[in-house]
Amino acid sequence: MAYVRKAVAAAVRAVMAATAGFFRKGRTPGARASAGSAGSRPSTPNVPGALWTLGRLNHVAVAVPDLERARSFYGDTLGARVGEAAPLPEHGVSVVFVELGNTKLELLHPLGEDSPIAGFLQKNKVGGMHHICIEVDDIEGAVADLKEKKIRTLSEEAKIGAHGKPVIFLHPKDCGGVLVELEQA
Repeated sequence: MAYVRKAVAAAVRAVMAATAGFFRKGRTPGARASAGSAGSRPSTPNVPGALWTLGRLNHVAVAVPDLERARSFYGDTLGARVGEAAPLPEHGVSVVFVELGNTKLELLHPLGEDSPIAGFLQKNKVGGMHHICIEVDDIEGAVADLKEKKIRTLSEEAKIGAHGKPVIFLHPKDCGGVLVELEQA
């Protein structure tokens, strides 16, 4: 179980380092403060005329080589509320959600050899942080806006994710080295 603790600690350090200054409240790369226009939709802080807004951190996803061992660690050892494993064949993974007070951990395990998580675990044998998921109030608006800003997505359109809501992944090379999942709030 020490490998899971080390993986989570490393994941938290990686997210903090990769996003330092990038996702601070009220800051967006290249944006300046603006009063916005009267009568328009509320905008994201410092992003003039934004049609969508970034919400809360929904979860941090951790790839695990042994799903039952990880479930046991979080549930039995740490005392967290841990869900049942749910296969998501369209994404090539089995997921387990660990409920925390302010967010969730999503434990990811490959469903088959073609799973993107299988490739991740080949490079990271003990597992590790895979992605962060942030909610948005208008995923279609967010996708259109981000594509216009030359932020690459890993699929052309949003797909239904583990929570039954539309999700899309943003390319880590365009997001400070972090794989970012956006989910419709």
